[in-house]
Amino acid sequence: MNIESQIQAIEQRVKALISAEPELFLVEIRIKPTNNIKVYIDGNHGVSVDRLVQYNRKLYKQLEEEGMFPEGDFSLELSSPGLDEPLKLHRQYLKNIGRYVEVTGKEGNRVEGKLISATDTEIVVEEVKGKGKKMETVQHTISFDDIKTTKIQIKF
Repeated sequence: MNIESQIQAIEQRVKALISAEPELFLVEIRIKPTNNIKVYIDGNHGVSVDRLVQYNRKLYKQLEEEGMFPEGDFSLELSSPGLDEPLKLHRQYLKNIGRYVEVTGKEGNRVEGKLISATDTEIVVEEVKGKGKKMETVQHTISFDDIKTTKIQIKF
C-alpha cells in the first residue's frame, strides 16, 4: 500500500471517528517514511486534549487490528494544528476571524494584519500602517488562489 492510499484509508477512519461531533474537522494527515503518522484535527472552537487522546487510542487500535502496517512499525500522533502550522481549510479561516495573521502570497509578498472576513474565494485582512497621526488602516482583499501560506500571529 503506497502512502497516498494509506492517507486516504486513515482519512476515512478519522472522519468516521469524528462524525458524531460536527464541530470537529480533519485538517491534514502526514505519513513520514518512518511510518510516523501525524493527524491534525481542529474544531470550530478548538479541540480538547482529552478528545484527541480518545481518538488517538481508537484510531491506533483500528490501524493495529487491520494490519495496515504489517510489521506493527508505526507511531501515531493526533493533535490540533499549532500556531506554527499554516491555515489550510476554509473552516480554519472562518474560525480565526478577528485574529492577526501573516499572509504570504505566491509571489512572495506579505501582508500582516487582522483577518476581517473570509468568503469561499477570498479573505480580507486589515493592516494598520504608520503610528500616531500618520496611522492609516488599509484593507487587503486577497484571493485564495494568490495565497501561499497564512499563519496566525500572536500580538501582545
